[in-house]
Amino acid sequence: MTPDVAAFTIAAGTTSTVGVVGAAGISALARRSVRAASVGAPLVVVASMAAGILVSAKAMFLSEHDNSLVLMVLLATVPIALVVGVLLGREVRSIDRRAVEQAAERERTAALEASRREMIAWVSHDLRTPLAGIRAMAEALEDGLAPRPGEYHARIRTETDRMAGMVDDLLALTSLQAGTTRLDRSRVSVDDLVSDTLATVAPVAAARSVRVEGSADGPLPVRGDVRQLSRALLNLVDNAVRHTPPGAVVRVCAELDAQPGRPATVVVTVQDACGGIPPEDLPHVFEPGWRGSAARTPGEGQGAGLGLAVVAAIVAVHDGTVGVRNAGSGCLVAVRLPAYPGPSPTPDMG
Repeated sequence: MTPDVAAFTIAAGTTSTVGVVGAAGISALARRSVRAASVGAPLVVVASMAAGILVSAKAMFLSEHDNSLVLMVLLATVPIALVVGVLLGREVRSIDRRAVEQAAERERTAALEASRREMIAWVSHDLRTPLAGIRAMAEALEDGLAPRPGEYHARIRTETDRMAGMVDDLLALTSLQAGTTRLDRSRVSVDDLVSDTLATVAPVAAARSVRVEGSADGPLPVRGDVRQLSRALLNLVDNAVRHTPPGAVVRVCAELDAQPGRPATVVVTVQDACGGIPPEDLPHVFEPGWRGSAARTPGEGQGAGLGLAVVAAIVAVHDGTVGVRNAGSGCLVAVRLPAYPGPSPTPDMG
């Protein structure tokens, strides 16, 4: 074997051996951290080349000076290899992060689409009952078989209003979840919203012999869409009234929570006397279609179970939070909204 062939064989063998060992190490490292493996890969290349030259230096008849010069060149490439590795690691991390985000987004989209389909199925199911009743009453009126036509007319009107409410809730929730709801943001006085809401639910509360009490701790301005916020509060209080037994009280309170070191928030609480909710059901209260039972067909005066889901969606688009817990003889729902600095405005409820 000639010296040149021998030198080449030794260099190739050593380089390959170091490269294979290094590649195995990089492969093992990649199982723990792809980014770290990306940083180390260029360094393995430089190390394998240096090992090959060092081992075959004599066979290649390199002088000490030449050998040192080659090694200095290789060492100079280490920082370059390190920089290349770091850049590769960053790109790998960026690609990995984007892949994770895209996968999460696909999961969210799939879950949202499944929720919408299920929600539409619920509402469609719930609309059948009042529609069947309206049709039966209309046929009885047409045939002259209704013993008290006035009651039938009133009942048809009530059922029609209830169906309209279901459809409105469905459209509102779908729009809010899709992010297509147009918000006309302005400074809104929550204390005025509380007063307006109590006045609106007063007839329903009186008909059910439920007393509604409200209080507001001074001017409480927030920034938001007055119509949407009014709808959320009305849904909460109306739900509380409908689940509170006659003779009991529903309390609505609004106050400013301004603790040192934390952003100020306006807190609205609605407490009913529903008897409480099982702890395992509390996390599901704001889910579409939840009514506190497995039954999907709404009972007398009930909607499609979308009211509280609409509340949660409205609060979310206003950068707030909503939660529920058992308190006293019922449940307490707390809505937190970022406080808006400045004097309290007068909302336009038109």
